[in-house]
Parts: sequence; structure tokens; C-alpha cells
Amino acid sequence: MTQKELRNQQLLQEANERTAQFFTRRHFLKESAMGFGALALGSLIGGCGFDTAGSVSTFDPAHPLAPKLPMFPGKAKSVIYLHMAGAPSQLELFDFKPDLMKLNGQDCPQSLLEGKRFAFIRGVPKMLGPQASFKQYGQSRAWISELLPHFSTIVDEVSFLKAVTTDQFNHAPAQLLMHSGSPRLGRPSLGSWVTYGLGSENQNLPGFVVLTSGGKFPDAGKSVWGSGFLPSVYQGVQCRSEGDPVLFIKDPQGMDRDLRKASIDAINAVNEQEYSEYHDPEILSRISQYEMAYRMQISVPGVMNINDEPDYIHEMYGTEPNKASLANNILLARKLVEKGVRFVQLFDWGWDSHGSDANLAIDIGFINKCRQVDKPMTALILDLKQRGLLEDTLVVWGGEFGRTPMQENREGKQNPFKGRDHHVDAFTIWMAGGGIKKGFCHGETDEIGYSAISGKVTPYDIQATILNQLGFDHEKFTYQFQGRPYRLTDVHGKLIDEIIA
Repeated sequence: MTQKELRNQQLLQEANERTAQFFTRRHFLKESAMGFGALALGSLIGGCGFDTAGSVSTFDPAHPLAPKLPMFPGKAKSVIYLHMAGAPSQLELFDFKPDLMKLNGQDCPQSLLEGKRFAFIRGVPKMLGPQASFKQYGQSRAWISELLPHFSTIVDEVSFLKAVTTDQFNHAPAQLLMHSGSPRLGRPSLGSWVTYGLGSENQNLPGFVVLTSGGKFPDAGKSVWGSGFLPSVYQGVQCRSEGDPVLFIKDPQGMDRDLRKASIDAINAVNEQEYSEYHDPEILSRISQYEMAYRMQISVPGVMNINDEPDYIHEMYGTEPNKASLANNILLARKLVEKGVRFVQLFDWGWDSHGSDANLAIDIGFINKCRQVDKPMTALILDLKQRGLLEDTLVVWGGEFGRTPMQENREGKQNPFKGRDHHVDAFTIWMAGGGIKKGFCHGETDEIGYSAISGKVTPYDIQATILNQLGFDHEKFTYQFQGRPYRLTDVHGKLIDEIIA
């Protein structure tokens, strides 16, 4: 066979191989990646930044945290959400029930047990009266227990939701429902939705910051601040109040800032090349996150340092610099929103009050937790107000469900300490600032705090109201995923008009 014939045979073989590639799945996916990317990018643009007419405001996929306009002018620009993981007892804090004390120690009526599901109660438990005394405070005459002496001084700044209900009686699903609109994994958190819709006012800081205290993560783990199906740039960034605020924020030994910048530039050059080929919007998120991490090295250490706060602020909050604490985190939340962070989420672990040991006793461990939160949460409201920030900062406080009016009795035997089981039919959440009414109470429970009898609201209603205060209609604020428009409240939720100023 001549050299020319060999060459023709080689060319024919190469042509056959190229033709065969067109029938492989790998070739199809590679060559159609640009189309998939365009579809994804189109859905990303399609749900973001609405104006009052419902049209899309300017959106730059290369700068996903750039400030964006809401659907309509919102009364709040930022949110501080204080979640007491484990579910604080409303019956010892806000929901005064003198009739419950009359039933203390008596067998629980069967009418409260039939057809109900509890996490641990079995058999017939004993009723448990309030383990704290109550008084009325302020012009609103709100009932507050002796366990919150500082908070009792600011009741005229807040609105109470006394009849919150849920359908999840275990911690992790209930926390997910409260923060993502679903008791199952995979949905974006409230903070992710907010930063997706509004971006951030400070491009050197994350739009969504998470602070944890109590020694443990919430039961649902980091999923409660995850971005779900939204681009990962919108997930919460966990910071610490002790040590480096963000892990690996310092340059390693032998690497200066110039070398770090050169490394990031090289990495992002590869990312940009990959994006030009595949047009996957998640690559743009990756580029943005690398650049944000570089800027955070300068901005975060200063913002997360409370040592430079004046002595009267430390006294006001009860903070202890260089220690991990709820008080430190609450002060950091004020500093973060002051610097333009859009959503600050605090999780404080340790509010479960089953009575199975002293730390979980409603008259021991629970009282200690109240001491830890009372002073700093009160200081937060006063501090925001004196700085002119409370008007456009929405503060939310609460847990994932409530506690039962009866004492918990695991396996049909009374627990060794006083405690209450998980309760889904009634609990209390309060809000302040951000266009919320002052000194107002919405909703009411029955004479023993077992069921909501008026003003019943759900986690979806609370989510809808938070979004409304930020300038979003929860029914129209959506993201295209798996062939349909998803929203935080899914197919539920209604605005709680009664608490809006």
C-alpha cells in the first residue's frame, strides 16, 4: 500500500471517529452546555430584582451580590434573625396563663392527648404550671415574665405573635421549615432568598452572615443557612466571635498578599476560560466567591472585632471580648448591618427544655439561657434605635416550635427534672423595627396556652411578612428550578397585615 493510500485510509478513519462522536452522550452534553448555561442564566435573571411594575432590574451575573431593587419600596433594608435553637418555652416568657397554675400537678385531660402526636410524651402526663411570675409592662401592658427583666423595658418597641403554629414537632424539620419553607433538605434559606433578591450594600463583606453560639450547631446543621438550588454565592457565610472570624482568612506562612492575589487571578483565569466554554452560571459564582474571599481578608477582621467598642456598649450588651458568646454575636450583628450586610442570622443552641437533666430543666438550665439572652437582645433594640438603624432593620426573635402545658414523661414516667415536650399548636415569636408596629400583640391562645384561638399564623406567614418588609411580594418572588417557579413560601403563606405599621 502506497504512502498516499495509507494517508487516505488514516483520514477516513479519523472522519469515521468524528462522526461517531456525534452519537455519544458525552459529545452531546459538551456541545450543548452553552444552551444549558443560557437556560440557567435566563432563569437566574428572570427571578431577580423586580421593580414595582414586575419587570427585571439590572443584573450582572459576574457580580451577583451587587445591590438590586426590590419589587416595591420596602421599609426594611436588612434583617437580624435571632433563632433560639431548641425552642424556648412561651409559657415561661410571654404567654401568661394563670389558669394553668390551677391545674399544676393534675393528670392531663384526655382531650389534650387524643389524636395528638408528641415527640416524647407517653401515657398520661401531669400538667405543669408556669415556672415564673409575670407582670405587665409599658404602655402596651404586655405580659412579660421575671426571667426577662431587661427585655420588659422595651416591650413598647416590639410586636408579639402569640399564636404561631407549625406542623413539625422534631427540631431539624421544624428549623428547616422556619428558615427555608420546607421541612426537607434542598431548599434555599430565608437569608439566601433575601440576598438573591437584594444583593449586598457592601461588596467587601458577604451579604448573608451566620453566627452560632451555645457550643453546637442547630439540629438541622448548616442546611438552615444553605442556598439550596440558588447559586452558591447566596449561601450564608459562617463567622466566629472567637479566634479568626473566618477559617483560613489569614495568608499561610510564606505567602504575602500580592502572591495571594496572583494565585486568585490565575485560578479565576482558568474559571473564566471554563465559563467561556460551558457558560455555567455557577462558575461565575465561584469567580465571585474567590474575589470576595480576597476582599474579606481586609474588611472582615475589622468588622468582626468588638474590642474597639466603647465601655458603655460592652456594659450595655454584657459582652466579653475574645470569648465566644451569644452577647458577642448580637453585638457583631449590629456592627454587620451597620456596615451594609443584608441578612445576619444568629443561632443559639441549648433551648431544649425536656427536664431529662439539669441543663434541660425548665427551672434550671432554661433560666440560665434566659440570663444569657435577656441583656444583649434588649441592648440590640436600644442600640439600633439610638443609631437610627431600627427603622430599616427588621429584628426577629423566636424558636422552631413551642412547649407543652403538661410536663414531659418519657416512656410514661415523669422526667427527673421539670420540663416540657415539643409543642406545635402554639408558640410566640416577636419582631421589632423595619416597619413593624410598636407595642402590639397579635393572636391569642386558650386559657392554658395549648391551642391558638385567634390570630393564628404559620412559618410561611412570617416569611411572607419578612419579605414584604424588604419590598417583595412572596407570591411573585420566584426562581425557576426543575421546570417550575419556586418561591420561599411555596404554595402557602399570607401577609400578617395586623403587625405592619
